[in-house]
Amino acid sequence: MRSYDELYAIASERKGGKDALETMISLPDPNVTEMPEDRWLATMTKCIFQAGFNWKVIENKWDGFEAAFHGFDVDRCAFLHDEDMDRLMSDKGIVRNGPKIRTIIDNAHFLQSMRDQGGAGKVLGGWPSTDFIGLLDYMKKDGARLGGMTGQYAMRFAGRDAFILSRDVTGRLIAEGVIDKPASSKTAMKAVQAAFNTWMDQSGRGLTEISRVLAFTL
Repeated sequence: MRSYDELYAIASERKGGKDALETMISLPDPNVTEMPEDRWLATMTKCIFQAGFNWKVIENKWDGFEAAFHGFDVDRCAFLHDEDMDRLMSDKGIVRNGPKIRTIIDNAHFLQSMRDQGGAGKVLGGWPSTDFIGLLDYMKKDGARLGGMTGQYAMRFAGRDAFILSRDVTGRLIAEGVIDKPASSKTAMKAVQAAFNTWMDQSGRGLTEISRVLAFTL
């Protein structure tokens, strides 16, 4: 497995030099632990609806989602009932996918359950990057439709430090011998986390930055 500096050099050469590369490397939000519950629910919901769908359609309808779900107020969403579902399924301002709409109720309950641990910002935003796969497992088990890439994108878009196992990142991990195919098992995910932890130690950078550098090596 190459060192972070070696991978950074590959990415830098491909993208036209260090300065050009640095402009492409996004950083997590340093205030993510202070993000309110409604924004966590909104971000989760957007990623769930974008999964397997045209992202632009969801983006164009997003104001309609915000209105239909009361700004993603967690307590109001947690108590949506059958009459609300009838209303939502006839609302042309949103994508009317029943199973995905029900995830909003389930994930509102999920966020409520974090309150006795300090709240979503502390739990999701403050989860150690060295155990990001633990966070992904937690969301998959206790959240609704937050497994796999959806959970990874939700955490990245929320602004917390996160890797995304995109095609290019996965390709680099395979090239480095970290995994031999797209990571789907717990063993493979542990190997991915261990590799990222090594690169974090070597570089002083986080998961988001390293993930971007890996993507740019291919």
